[in-house]
Amino acid sequence: MIRRWLVRSAAAMVAAAWLMPALAAGQETASAPDAAMLRTPWGDPDLQGIWSYATFTPLQRPADLAGRQFLTPEEVAEQNLADANRASSERRGELTSARDLALAYNQVWWDRGASTGRTSLIVDPPAGRLPPLTPAAERRQAEQRGRRRAHPFDSWRDRPLQERCMTYQRVPPVPSGYSNTYQIFQAPGQVVILNEMIHDVRVVPLDGRPPIDGRIRQWNGDGRGRWDGDTLVVETTHYRDDTTWRGFPGTRDLRAVERFTRVDADTIEYRYTIHDAATYTRPFTVELPLVSPPGYVIYEYACHEGNYSIANALGGERVLEAAAKRAP
Repeated sequence: MIRRWLVRSAAAMVAAAWLMPALAAGQETASAPDAAMLRTPWGDPDLQGIWSYATFTPLQRPADLAGRQFLTPEEVAEQNLADANRASSERRGELTSARDLALAYNQVWWDRGASTGRTSLIVDPPAGRLPPLTPAAERRQAEQRGRRRAHPFDSWRDRPLQERCMTYQRVPPVPSGYSNTYQIFQAPGQVVILNEMIHDVRVVPLDGRPPIDGRIRQWNGDGRGRWDGDTLVVETTHYRDDTTWRGFPGTRDLRAVERFTRVDADTIEYRYTIHDAATYTRPFTVELPLVSPPGYVIYEYACHEGNYSIANALGGERVLEAAAKRAP
């Protein structure tokens, strides 16, 4: 969360002040990590560590920013300041009841990162918007929305996956309000990626083995990796028939291609491309940095501690149904 990050960052700043003379003395030799330091003992580029993809830069470019790829420095500073106190105590008096409820948490809980400086995370198509849906996908999306409106609480199957504590960010991720963090581990021939939100873990083999049997389908697909120079490329397929990608429609034909490139000690350049010809009229590409948050610690993500919300939500709906039947 943002508070523990800020507290640890403040401690780091104090420590840095004490160490400044020593750091200055060694600046010429320690200003940039040696290339060998960014490699594993077996020679692969070293991607290990905790990496945040938190940002409130929107996936799609807002209409009022059409034609603009980047914000000005002044706009970036203004957005960062506004987000840093969007739910702080100083602004509680400005909130309506509806807005206060929609915020869900106070400022302590939010960990939305900062602006990337871009107007959208989508970098291709150049318009920064999702490509148009195919006619079949439009029909499928309309059917899904109609079914959810008509039967939102008939069964636990009607509730979103994140509410069922099964998965949240999906693969690849779109940043949300908090827990936008990967932890990457490496071993010869394998990369393991832990997603903090609902603790999804991907084990990605690099040995060229084929994907799993085509009859096996998974919410987050089945990934296979390879090195393209110093870039890790992870291609994920075998998604479920009823998959969605952070609320956007998808099919079993969805294929995600991620690219991880370590550019310095604190940054991984991260890009991914979504291919799904049954849903979108063309592929699209998202770009966002993975940065090393100082002092960040990943704790257990216990979701609903037993997931009482499903029983409570369905039970509440049964009470409302019974009351409606008794009403004259």
